[in-house]
Amino acid sequence: MARVLIVYDSQTGNTEKMAYAVAEGVKQVRGVDSEVKKVDRTSLDDLVAADAIIMGSPTYYGQMSARLKAFIDSSEKIHGKLEGKVGAAFTSAGGTASGAETTLLSILQTMLVHGMIVQGRPDDKHYGPASVEAPRPKDAKYCKELGKRVASLTLKLSKHPA
Repeated sequence: MARVLIVYDSQTGNTEKMAYAVAEGVKQVRGVDSEVKKVDRTSLDDLVAADAIIMGSPTYYGQMSARLKAFIDSSEKIHGKLEGKVGAAFTSAGGTASGAETTLLSILQTMLVHGMIVQGRPDDKHYGPASVEAPRPKDAKYCKELGKRVASLTLKLSKHPA
């Protein structure tokens, strides 16, 4: 089975709720399994073992959390080993126009530097889902759609038959 790793940081529980909604979307695709892990319980080996990696963070001053950034910074030890994996991002923010898109782009940028494959979305939420505080039902729907889209792309690209 193809494996999607969902790594998140969350202080208030808002981003954590989004992570589990993403996992629900992954489960909709036969032949793909998901694992949800808080960033401080995730190892670099977990990243290497996954076929796809979806990262979520609260938005702090238009950027990802320090914990997620420190983990990503440590990934220089495995540079080159994430190439070709599917990547995606999601975030929760304290308000509108408060840096959610720059947070998403900062996470996606690190994935591109690793040589990962990032699929955009043409109609809405181009860079990934973002919620204002706790995810509302519509936000959870976008998270589930992200999980399903990443799982489908991962299955198309993986060596794991459905």
